[in-house]
Parts: sequence; structure tokens; C-alpha cells
Amino acid sequence: MKEKSKKVVLAYSGGLDTSFCIAYLKDHDFEIHAVFVDTYGENDSYNEELLKKRALELGAKSFKKIKALESFYQRVIRFLIFGNVLKNNTYPLSVSAERITQAFFLQLQAKKIGAKYIAHGCTGAGNDQIRFDTAFQILAPELNIIAPIRSNNFSRKEEIKYLNSKGIGINWEKAKYSVNQGLWGTTIGGDQTLTSHQPLPEEAFSVMELDKKPQELELSLVKGELLAINGKEKKPHDLIKDLNILCREYGIGRNLHVGDTILGIKGRVGFEAGGPLLLIKAHHLLEKHTLSKWQLFQKDQLSLFYGMMIHEGNFWDPVNRDIEAFLIQSQRKVTGKVFCKLFPKGFELQGIKSKHDLMKHHMGAYGEKNSGWSAQDSEGFIKITSLSNKIYQTVNHSL
Repeated sequence: MKEKSKKVVLAYSGGLDTSFCIAYLKDHDFEIHAVFVDTYGENDSYNEELLKKRALELGAKSFKKIKALESFYQRVIRFLIFGNVLKNNTYPLSVSAERITQAFFLQLQAKKIGAKYIAHGCTGAGNDQIRFDTAFQILAPELNIIAPIRSNNFSRKEEIKYLNSKGIGINWEKAKYSVNQGLWGTTIGGDQTLTSHQPLPEEAFSVMELDKKPQELELSLVKGELLAINGKEKKPHDLIKDLNILCREYGIGRNLHVGDTILGIKGRVGFEAGGPLLLIKAHHLLEKHTLSKWQLFQKDQLSLFYGMMIHEGNFWDPVNRDIEAFLIQSQRKVTGKVFCKLFPKGFELQGIKSKHDLMKHHMGAYGEKNSGWSAQDSEGFIKITSLSNKIYQTVNHSL
């Protein structure tokens, strides 16, 4: 009975924080089941065999990798694309989007193995603790949440010292950057991001090819979803991964984001999200050609709110399902091709082609000629449009 009551599912990434959590929980007599929820796909950083080997060597009883890429895309990412969501017009919600999917599968696994505890490696000063805890309390209120780093206010250097005392050799140079890689972008934290003026050094980012020549891309979207690059069709999440790899080679998508955390303090983080940024901008351009003035306006209002709800850890509120229904409906005519050009550390959108393009009609060409109305129609329109303000100024003389 004692062993069953101490069974814990740990959100495991293989990084410093979650490696420390395994050692710490083992010292406190927990039976640790490390669970890696994969929201990116197989790569060198998240090699399954290496992650499993590390977890078991640290003291976990079991390791499980859950493939969640398709769910991640369907449940979250496609709506961030539909909404052109960028936090503070800069950051594509790389981490907050991931946490939704990870928390969902973690609590499912805890229920499946009969664990009474669920743990994560979040600090007490970040957003992720709120995102994870909120999801667990809503989806699995019967589970007890453990957050060793938050509860003891450990610093990263203290974590390394603790691991070293257990014979686990980790040096500060290898751990000085906190990196989170996912399909929707990579975030990077370090000493520089704790300041307001220091940039992250080149070594913190992926290696780019300095002699990369400009390259043209044709992105094909159907009802708002990316279905092909240069005519080659794949699943949307696989195409996003291809864009990420391509943009990293060009050094595209690197930036620093400053924003308000859920706790109310300012936070600064580096990120590399070329694929998401290129796709969001391309999608938005296609929308500007295919949606009406008021569709675009209303989408902006709802998308801003939706992005804030995701960022703040409020994904599970039912209002988001209502907004998602609106976003799906808004994409009915967002079909066509977007032509892009990549060059070192930048990209440009060259234009679009769509049968739903609202610029292609016979009634008039902006700034050139009007075929669907007369000069007198224009004069009357201007007079009626200005009438209410004309009356106000005549009555109040406020100018």
C-alpha cells in the first residue's frame, strides 16, 4: 500500500530541471514514472533511447514516450494559425501551446497506472507552474501535485550541486541555457534574458548557414491549413517541422520577447520560431485577400482574447470552444497559394493566388479607376459618411 500511495508521474524532458526532480523524488521514497510527451517528433535532442537511458539511470522506475504531435496540432496549433496569434505582436506562444497537450496526456497516464501524484519541474516564478497545475486541477482533481523546485525555491546552480552530490556530473556551462524545443518554436532562457538590455549570444541559437542563397517558397493552404510546400503535400504538422528546419538554416525567426507573466511580473525570453512566424504571416496575407473587412476586424478581437486565454493557462474554459467554432467557420474561403522568399535572417511575402481573391473583380481598381460607381456616387457617399460628425461639430464647436 505504501508503494502505491507514493507512485508519481513526472513530466519529463531530459533537461536539468526534470533530471533533478527524478533524483529528488527518489530520495523522498517516490516510485517515479517519467513521461515524455512528444510535441515535436524524433530528433537528436529528444531521442527516445537516450531519454529513457537517462531517466532510468537517475532512478526512475519506468519511462514512457507519448506521441502527441497530431493531437498538439489539431487541438491547439491550427487555431493559433487561424487566429494569427502572436503575443504582443511578437511571440507565437511556443511554450504555452505545448503545455496544454502535455498536461492532458500526463494526467491520462497518471490515471492509467493508478498514480496518486503528478509532478513537474517548474519554478515558483514562471508561467508553466500555473498552466500545469490549472490543467491538473480541472482534469484530474484527485491527483496530488508535486513541484520540488517550486516548493524549495531551488536555483539551477543548486540543482546542479545536488545532482553532483549524487554522483551525477553536470557542469554549469552545459546547463546555463534553458531550452525548450517544440513544433511551435524553441524558447531559450539564460543569464542574458534576466536583464533588460543583453542579447542572447549566437551560441544560444541553432547554427545557421552563413552563405545561404535566397530561396523562393510556394505555400499552399486549404481552408486555412498548410497542405503543401512547393507542391509537395504532407500532413500540416510535418510541413511546419520542415519550415522550422529550413528557417533555422537561414537564421530566420530569432527574437527576444518581453511580456507580462500570469503572475504579473515582466518576463523576457529568447525564441527561435521561423516556421510559425512565416506561416502565420503567410496565412494572414491570404486572409487579407479573401476575407471581408468585418470578418478581419472581428477575427482580430477574438484572436487576441483567445491567445491571452492560451497564454494564461485558461485553455479549458468553454468560451474557447466557442471561439474555435468561429475560427473554423472563418476559414471557409482561406484557400490559395502564398509566394514567399527566404534570405539570411529574414523573409518577405511576395503575393498570393486564390480563386477567392477579393481584389480580382470588375468593379474597380484601388487608386486607378471605378467601374461600379460614378463620380456623383462617390460624392454622395462621402457626404453621407461624414454627416454624423458634421452635425456633432456644428452643434458643439469642439474643434
